Amino acid sequence: MREVCFLLSADGTILWADASTSPTALPDSRARWEAIWERRRVLAAIAHSHPVGPSAFSAEDESTMAALDDALGRKLRYFVVAPEVTIAREGDGPIESVSPEPWWTGLLRLASGMRKDR
Repeated sequence: MREVCFLLSADGTILWADASTSPTALPDSRARWEAIWERRRVLAAIAHSHPVGPSAFSAEDESTMAALDDALGRKLRYFVVAPEVTIAREGDGPIESVSPEPWWTGLLRLASGMRKDR
């Protein structure tokens, strides 16, 4: 299992993807930051997996989300895809459970080496 990240457009197109070698961490990378900056005009959302949980944004997720929103000058939508649920948040707004899940969640789970728990 491993954490995987997707950069997404407003219509759900996967603009870029990368993965870690860990099921519990997705370290910052220069390539990811460059991909975000190069796609900033069409970037609408960032999704990443938590293949072993939790179904929540981590403290590191929260600080990264705030830094991205500040750098871009607007609020993106953020997703965490876990085995049992997908959650989302826009900027510092409330966290919501996403249902139905977007088409790409199955691909993100597959790339992460997890199955959806029902």
